[in-house]
Amino acid sequence: QVQLVESGGGLVQAGGSLRLSCAASGRTSTRHAMGWFRQAPGKEREFVAAIRWSAGVTIYAESVKGRFTISRDNAKNTAYLQMNSLKPDDTAVYYCAADFERLGRDPSQYTYWGQGTQVTVSS
Repeated sequence: QVQLVESGGGLVQAGGSLRLSCAASGRTSTRHAMGWFRQAPGKEREFVAAIRWSAGVTIYAESVKGRFTISRDNAKNTAYLQMNSLKPDDTAVYYCAADFERLGRDPSQYTYWGQGTQVTVSS
């Protein structure tokens, strides 16, 4: 089992920044990738960014490319999502997830999920 705990969400004005953290514990030694997803009210969960844990290769959704940065700290077993130039459209619950087979954008491939953290961007 793998446990994921997100933190760092909150209320911020448009143009501001937030950094989300996802602390992992449990059987993480064979983890292949970590991803960030978000879900706004009435919408489906959508891919934001992901990172291949060993090599640090990253992928992003077009909507956040150039504004968001995913990273990881091996020593702390923690993934981060630095979000800059936030827009009201970024308002959502943000989830981190772990996958043990591949680096991808499809939420259905991710096995373990955190509880989510709310990000609200005011205009």
